[in-house]
Amino acid sequence: MPLLEPKPGALRPRSISGPAPDRVPERHASGTPEPLRTELSELLGAEKVLWKVSDLVRYASDASPYRFLPQVVVIAEDIDDVSTVLSYAHGRQREVVFRAAGTSLNGQAQGEDILVDVRRHWAGVEVLEEGRRARIQPGTTVLRANAALARFGRILGPDPASAIACTLGGVVANNASGMTAGTTRNSYRTLSSLTLVLPGGTVVDTADPLADEELARAEPALCRGLMDIKREIEADPALVARIRAKYEIKNTTGYRLDAYLDGNTPVEILRGLMVGSEGTLGFISEVVFDTLPLDRELTSALLFFPSLPAAAAAVPLFNEAGALAVELMDGNTLRASVSVAGVPADWAGLPKDTTALLVEFRAPDEAGRAAYERRAAEVVAGLELVAPVASVTNAFTRDAKTIAGYWKARKAFVTAVGGARASGTTLITEDFAVPPSRLAEACEALLELQAEHGFDAAVAGHAAHGNLHFLLAFDAAKPSDVERYAAFMDAFCRLTVERFDGSLKAEHSTGRNMAPFLELEWGPEATELMWRTKRVVDPDGVLAPRILLDRDPKAHLRGLKTIPQVEAVADPCIECGFCEPTCPSEDLTTTPRQRIVLRREMMRQQPGSPVLDGLLDAYGYDAVDTCAGDSTCKLACPVGIDTGALMKDFRHRRHSPREERAAELAARRFRTVEAAARLAVAAADKITARLGDRLLEAVTGAARKAVRPDLVPEWLPQIPGAAAPGLPPTRRVGAAAVYYPACVNRIFGGPDGQPGPSLPEAVVAVSERAGKPVWIPKDVTGTCCATIWHSKGYDAGNRVMANRIVAAAWGWTAGGRLPLVVDASSCTLGIAHEVVPYLTEANRALHAELRIVDSIVWAAQELLPHLEIWRTIGSAVLHPTCSMRHLDDEAQLRAVAEACAEEVVVPQDAGCCAFAGDRGMLHPELTASATAREAAEVTARQFDAHLSANRMCEVGMDRATGRSYYSALLELERASRP
Repeated sequence: MPLLEPKPGALRPRSISGPAPDRVPERHASGTPEPLRTELSELLGAEKVLWKVSDLVRYASDASPYRFLPQVVVIAEDIDDVSTVLSYAHGRQREVVFRAAGTSLNGQAQGEDILVDVRRHWAGVEVLEEGRRARIQPGTTVLRANAALARFGRILGPDPASAIACTLGGVVANNASGMTAGTTRNSYRTLSSLTLVLPGGTVVDTADPLADEELARAEPALCRGLMDIKREIEADPALVARIRAKYEIKNTTGYRLDAYLDGNTPVEILRGLMVGSEGTLGFISEVVFDTLPLDRELTSALLFFPSLPAAAAAVPLFNEAGALAVELMDGNTLRASVSVAGVPADWAGLPKDTTALLVEFRAPDEAGRAAYERRAAEVVAGLELVAPVASVTNAFTRDAKTIAGYWKARKAFVTAVGGARASGTTLITEDFAVPPSRLAEACEALLELQAEHGFDAAVAGHAAHGNLHFLLAFDAAKPSDVERYAAFMDAFCRLTVERFDGSLKAEHSTGRNMAPFLELEWGPEATELMWRTKRVVDPDGVLAPRILLDRDPKAHLRGLKTIPQVEAVADPCIECGFCEPTCPSEDLTTTPRQRIVLRREMMRQQPGSPVLDGLLDAYGYDAVDTCAGDSTCKLACPVGIDTGALMKDFRHRRHSPREERAAELAARRFRTVEAAARLAVAAADKITARLGDRLLEAVTGAARKAVRPDLVPEWLPQIPGAAAPGLPPTRRVGAAAVYYPACVNRIFGGPDGQPGPSLPEAVVAVSERAGKPVWIPKDVTGTCCATIWHSKGYDAGNRVMANRIVAAAWGWTAGGRLPLVVDASSCTLGIAHEVVPYLTEANRALHAELRIVDSIVWAAQELLPHLEIWRTIGSAVLHPTCSMRHLDDEAQLRAVAEACAEEVVVPQDAGCCAFAGDRGMLHPELTASATAREAAEVTARQFDAHLSANRMCEVGMDRATGRSYYSALLELERASRP
């Protein structure tokens, strides 16, 4: 064991609320049982089988109110792996559930036996026919697919609010639709073809002209069974009429029985049945969508009404006027949305009954938009709107930023309301539809029912399509609360079906919480046809049992998860998974959601539990060490949960007093540390020049084993040489700004083999050319943005340096009269924002007067207008850093690059490189995993320049791509050099 290896007990929860009724039993402490673990490892390879108790726990939760522990998790890489698992399950009478993003709201992504992850290795988009169609892998997010289509002026039909995280495999498997899809733009209507793996292992490409012939040879009983059901349905006119009527409104309850009416062959029927089948009939390995035009001319309004019924009554008027989207948000939703960045703070004071409609018209051209605006104005003129707070305008707008703000508030419905729920309560999301003409009546009935059962739910939804969502919160650990929820559900389902002939699930698919009510909605005859369909396609019941079909009338009450209280920063989490696609460690260890899920399970356990010990043993590396700490999860989370900050706090908890003192001493003597670091880099440069990299790799490798991998960096060949010992001369008199070269640029030089000036020399030169000279203070040496200490959780050292840099900056900038220009984006973020909590009250007041400007922003806004560009390159690819995302500086990076290059490309898979100062040297595997997709995109073609805005991120991308990244300001200096 390394000398300074932290003890897992340092992360033990300070107060444990367990034992909880749904805690993981002690028999699972050793993880996957034998022979299951060994047999799957031998079949697939040990690296594809996750078996530790921590692995099982982190996959046991999704965005739903349910929690089921799998016996094992398989990371499937291809169809062969899927077929192998299915064959194994058949031979051993086991069950299989497929999971991609885990954003489903009804437990569809959870299993109690073999759980197969089909997200990690299943991403990719191939645009076909100039964007008119797209071939998409099932692990691709809707957001990523639409980004690929946008350049062709096309978009997918389904547009769920979880587009940032949900994947196309899940969208099709649930027939998820969203704000604008309705019944005409959903997966069922816009899916051209799909490739599926049947439970028996047969692979079917529904676009293949020979598919029916091959299926008949491979699965004759299945083909006969499907055609028998088709003939039986078509022989019953009343049943045909009933099926057609059920799909006139949004409906995802049960199997798509209209597939039997719309398909003429077994393959065509299967193609329809797979939509909304929730993984119970087969695995969707690829989809091909017919895309839709991306109408870019928008006009939108957020209109406020005195009550929910009043808003609902206005919906048909906007539908008749041609609105593509009419979204409803009740008072509870609007008030909870205040937690979302950009939402007006005065919404918190909205009256209880206030309800808003978000109305949007989209047109292909200006004339079309103007026509819609005239129709909208006529509708608005006849409405009785209210403006109870100052921010309400009740006016249509074309402003893209304002419209984006409206949609951000709407899409945050589940997470914002869920985040505002009482601590310790479980969140239930219900989704139903009624004929749009009866929406107002349904709203009144829903409010009465909620009041009757003691719920004050939040309501929102796709009002244009008669589709409402509402959220209920209750304590799943209290039997009385569960009984209250059960009583409400019984009454709600009867109300929806018997009074409104509505759909119990409009777009979230049946799931565990509506399976017991399937027959209530469809009746015994149609329901039995669904059971027959399952038996025909999956006669052994291998796939996803109890998720869509369940005869247990209380199945929706089984597996409800308790939500024990955890650290305050993470406690609002509803485990939605929106954070996961942005997380650098997503494909290596854990995600922000999983880090919180694991923490909650620790709280469910009792002291001394072997399960708790197993979770703690794994948590140090899986959660804490491999968190990049970039906090991009905070940007993705609608309620701003910063799991990166929590992991930094855990790093602090693991530090011994000796480590904290050493870190504080390093901060106090940073001038000496900085000089020593530069000399060490210079010495290393000489050693590698003479002897190569192997010696330093061996030395650092041995030191990492002896001391601790999280303390001793690994030598990487991409580490740049030392910076020049001195900074370029400047003058304070006449300076337009104070220039602060970050310590990383004072220690490390530019890329090897790159001719020209250093970064500090380039910033000074280009600023002078633009008539905006900068001044570098003589005493910058020995100061730092404090990120070195902040990222590692060294609080004492962080406080020392945070206060030092702010006091120094105050003096350098003459009390904030001059801007402070910082040449590394992470350091800009550190000085501008991250130091604030560690400042004294006096220094916090000084900090408030400072103007901290990133050098890229300085160049884009202050220098470019005054520069003459003499030469440009053909192409440049950019790596926007995660700090730039926090600072919202990505547009400025592009502007600088576009001044220097004819073509500028930002990879669609660009994300945090996870180098995170030195974390990429402490855990190189983290950067390798985080950059894999972006690197593949970059290396697929040649670029003349690879540009970024942070030296260590550039090193990380060098290592990932084998290309040389450097600051965009170096390229700007070259382009503007006379």
